[in-house]
Amino acid sequence: MSRAAKFTLGAAIFSSAFIVWGVHHLQMTERETMYQGIVKDDARRRDKMKQREEELQRSIEKRELYERVQSVSNPAPHPSGST
Repeated sequence: MSRAAKFTLGAAIFSSAFIVWGVHHLQMTERETMYQGIVKDDARRRDKMKQREEELQRSIEKRELYERVQSVSNPAPHPSGST
């Protein structure tokens, strides 16, 4: 086998190995990026639920305060017949 043929074969093997490694590396990077997106979405969802629970608690406390300060009764029906 000639020197040029050996060099060409070596270059082809090296290039193929580098391409396979590069594709694998890109896939791993993309997978990690997608996973981090899921982690961030979960954190945002937890924060939003916590915020909603806090708002509900504040609303309950306001209602209790208002009910202590003033009497609450069922509203009279609207004159037009719709509610």
